[in-house]
Amino acid sequence: MPFLIRFAPVAFVLLWSTGFIGARYAMPWAEPFAFLSVRFALTVLCLVLLLVAISWRPMKPVQAINAMVAGALIHGVYLGGVFWAISRGMPAGLSALVVGLQPLVTAILASAFLGERLTVRLWTGMALGLAGVAIVLAPKLGSIGGVTGATFGACIVATLAISAGTVWQKRFVASGDLVIGTIWQYVGGFALVLAATFAFETQTYELTGELVFAMAWLVIVLSLGAIFLLMYLIREGEVAKVASLFFLVPSVTAAIAWALFGEELNLVQMGGMALTMMGVLIATRQGQPGTRARASK
Repeated sequence: MPFLIRFAPVAFVLLWSTGFIGARYAMPWAEPFAFLSVRFALTVLCLVLLLVAISWRPMKPVQAINAMVAGALIHGVYLGGVFWAISRGMPAGLSALVVGLQPLVTAILASAFLGERLTVRLWTGMALGLAGVAIVLAPKLGSIGGVTGATFGACIVATLAISAGTVWQKRFVASGDLVIGTIWQYVGGFALVLAATFAFETQTYELTGELVFAMAWLVIVLSLGAIFLLMYLIREGEVAKVASLFFLVPSVTAAIAWALFGEELNLVQMGGMALTMMGVLIATRQGQPGTRARASK
């Protein structure tokens, strides 16, 4: 188990970072809410089939409802907001920079609602992490096409949603069965994006190899692999420290985009990556344990 605790953050960052690559493949061929509706439905189906092969315990109704609320925020509002903004022309680099505020927002909420102590080490690490993210993404922010009040606002709402959802998950759901809790999460996210696609979209798509690949990748690698790791990390650690891992995502995404698409990655950006890694190391380093709130029973 100690090995899993050490390896899980690295695996989570690597897997989560590929989500932006999957979105890049998918968005030209499908509307964002319709795409997410199918993705979440397939994820729920896979998880239900998984129950046949594993031992599990049901959730109390109130806990299931709380899991759905967390899922609506983490999956529905967060992913829906980011996908919608990018589909409307918001530069991926700028949206990633806005979402990069998430660890700071989460730390503040965790302090207010979970009693987690905000140490000087944590704030220092987060400040370095945010500075590193800005350095990595700076060369990609030259184009401002697609930046409107609506697209920028969608990214802000998405940032607030995943922060609130992370805290809600820790406070009310973390003690429940991991698989069952994840199923209810995706049910909550699915209900939200399904309502959005029927309210605002036409549910049209163009079936291409890129769309199929993106759907398979995002369901298996992101919705199953990365989310299970995130829920495990939230259950085992302090929320603010877990959230600081998100600072690494833009840097790793930039490295993946460089390897796959030949996107620019210069020495200054590499320096930003190093600064981000240093910030996360400082923020997540074990110090005096902060006050932890007890999960709701």
